[in-house]
Amino acid sequence: MMTQAFYTGISGIQNNSTGIDVLANNIANISTVGYRGYTTEFSSMFEEAISTGTASNNSIGYGVQVQATSMVTEQGTLAGSDRSTDIAILGDGWFGVQGEGSPIYTRAGDFTFDENSDLVTTDGYYVLGTVVGNISADNVLTGKVDEVLLGDITKQERLRFPKTLRYPAEPTTNAKFLANLGVGFEPITVGASVVDPQSNKNHLRLEFTKNAIQTPPGSQYKVQATTQSLDGVTIYDTQVGDVEFNATGALVSNTLTTIDNNGAQVAINLGNGFDGITSIDLPYASGSSIADGTIGGDLAGYSINRNAEVIATFTNGEQSSVGKIAVYHFTNEQGLDRLSGTRFQESSNSGKPTFYTDATGKNINGAEVINFQLESSNIELSYGLTELIILQRAYDANSKSITTADQMMQKALGMDA
Repeated sequence: MMTQAFYTGISGIQNNSTGIDVLANNIANISTVGYRGYTTEFSSMFEEAISTGTASNNSIGYGVQVQATSMVTEQGTLAGSDRSTDIAILGDGWFGVQGEGSPIYTRAGDFTFDENSDLVTTDGYYVLGTVVGNISADNVLTGKVDEVLLGDITKQERLRFPKTLRYPAEPTTNAKFLANLGVGFEPITVGASVVDPQSNKNHLRLEFTKNAIQTPPGSQYKVQATTQSLDGVTIYDTQVGDVEFNATGALVSNTLTTIDNNGAQVAINLGNGFDGITSIDLPYASGSSIADGTIGGDLAGYSINRNAEVIATFTNGEQSSVGKIAVYHFTNEQGLDRLSGTRFQESSNSGKPTFYTDATGKNINGAEVINFQLESSNIELSYGLTELIILQRAYDANSKSITTADQMMQKALGMDA
C-alpha cells in the first residue's frame, strides 16, 4: 500500500505538472491575436478493472494520467482596430496562409499589404484566397466586380495584386436633360458633364431658342447642342434640332438625337411628355442633367470589406472587388496539429480542409468576417489563474502524499528494528 502511495503521488506530480505547463502557455498568450487555448483532460489509472460485485472486489487506484490536451474552440473576444486589413472570423473557420511549404491555418487576421501589394501576415506568410482575374497584364482593370465567389478549394492561391492599377475611362453614352423652358423668347441653356474616351471631362451644352414664328396651339424651338472642353477652347461637335411642345407644355417631338464627344457618340435624351424638357408658363428654374460615364482613375489603395473581399479603390472614387479571402473548415478542428500558438496544420484526425456551400452549390465562407476587428485569445485570464491554482494545490497534495508515504515507510522500518 505504501508503495502504491508513492506511485499515486508521483503520477499526480508528473501529470499535474503537464497541466500546469498547458495553463502557463495559455496565460502567456492571453494577449496573442487569434490564440487557441488548450485544456488538459485527466483519467484514472487502475490496477485492475472496476468490479461490479461487492465492495471488497473494488480495485485500488494507481493515480492519474493525462488522457488528452484538447483545443478550446470557443470564440475569442473581438478587439477594435483602425485598419481595414485587420479581420476576424465570427463563428467557425480558419484563414489559410502559406510560406514555402504546405498551407497552414490560423484564426489570427492581423494582415497587411507588403511593398509588393501582396496580402500577408505580419511575419510574411501569404494569405490564400480567390483572385478574380479582372486585371490585365498591363495593370488595367478589365471589369468592375461587385461580389466575388470562392473558387475551387484546390485552386486557392496567394492574393497578389499589382502595386499600380488603372481604372479605364468609361465614355458617356447617354445624357438626359430636365428643365422647364417657360413660354418666353429668352434663350435657355442647360448642360451636362460628359466623359470622352481619353478620360477628359467635357461639357455638353444645349441652347433652346423659341422660333420667331409660332404655330398654335403648341410651341416650337430650335435647339443647338455643342460638345466642348471645359475651358471652352476646343469644340468637338455641334448639332441642331427642332423641338415641339403641345398646348400643355409637354414635349411631343424632337429631332436632336446624338452628338460626337471627342470620339464617342452621346445619345441626347430630352424626355417625353412632362418627363424631361417642358415648356410651361412657370418661372424658369435651373435645369439638371443625368449622364453616365466615368473618368479614369489610378489605384488609391486596397482594403478588405466585411465579406472578406479585397477591394481596390481608385482616385476617381470607383471601387471594385479583385479577390476574396478564403475561410476553411474542418470536420474535426480539434484534430489539427499545432505548429505554434496561432498556427495549425491538417492531420489525419482533422480531415481535409473544406468549403461550405450554399443551396445552389456555390462555395461560401460559411462564417461572418468582420473588418476593423481582431480576435483575441479565447482564454480569459481569470479562468487561467483559477485553474492554475487548482492544479498547484493538487500538485502540493500529491507532493505531501509522497512525504507521508516516506514517513510511514521509515516508521515501518523502525518497527522491524
